[in-house]
Order: sequence, then structure tokens, then C-alpha cells
Amino acid sequence: MPSRRNQIEMSDDELRAFVAEQMIVSVATLGPRGRPHLVPLWYVADGLVLRSWTYAKSQKAKNLERDPRATLQIEAGVLYHELRGVMLECDVTLEHDPAEVEKYGMALFERYAEMNPDVEEMVRKQAQKRVGLTFTPTRTVSWDHTKLGGTY
Repeated sequence: MPSRRNQIEMSDDELRAFVAEQMIVSVATLGPRGRPHLVPLWYVADGLVLRSWTYAKSQKAKNLERDPRATLQIEAGVLYHELRGVMLECDVTLEHDPAEVEKYGMALFERYAEMNPDVEEMVRKQAQKRVGLTFTPTRTVSWDHTKLGGTY
């Protein structure tokens, strides 16, 4: 059976729209024993560059300090003909400056919550214990099974 890969690949515009509309990214880093460490994160997209934050003492932060590469996946759909997604192999930059990390947190909470003075104060306090994460794709693979019109 010939490959249908080119039929399900998203265009650049479709890919950017998909990433912008989804809410959770799964982030895989390499743990200290060489095994994948997989966790979900909120994110803010700037095209295909994603930004997030995490506790500086978290396993994913420790993993990224040791090896600043990650593989990300964003997916949607349940049934085969509905499946859409993207895998992003990324280089990761960690931001440690609390004033800059605060900007990451504010952007996240502007996307996921209603901002108010209490939320802003919480983000300011959290920024002291967190690192900002910027995921820059080096390779992208996408799929959109809805393009197959229900056929397999």
C-alpha cells in the first residue's frame, strides 16, 4: 500500500492554526536514566515556537538543564478519521531571570485564566521559583486524518 503521508500533512497555515487552538502540549525530555519523561503543559504559541514555565526543581527542568532538547506532541480527535496532531522536535532555552519568567507566567494566565490583581500577584510570587521554557522546533511532523474523508 503506498504511503498517504503527503495527503494528511498539514500546511503551514493549518499547522499554525491547530497549534494556536489547542490547549495542552505533551513534553518529553530525557530523564537521568535515559528514559523519556513525559508531562503535559500549558503553553503560549508564537507561530510554532512555544513558551511555558515550570518549577525550577521539577524533573523536566533538571532534564532540560542537562540536555536542552525535547519532543513535543499536540493532538486532537478520538476516532481514527478525526485524528489531528503535530510532533515537534525542539531545542529548548531556559530562562532563569525572575522578571523574565514572570512574563512567561503572565502570558500563560492571560491565555488560560481570567486576569485580576490576585492572579497577577500569584504569578509574581510563582516566578521566583520557576523557569521559563522556550521550545524552538528543529523538525516538525503533522497529521490530519480528516483530510482522508473517512477512508483509511
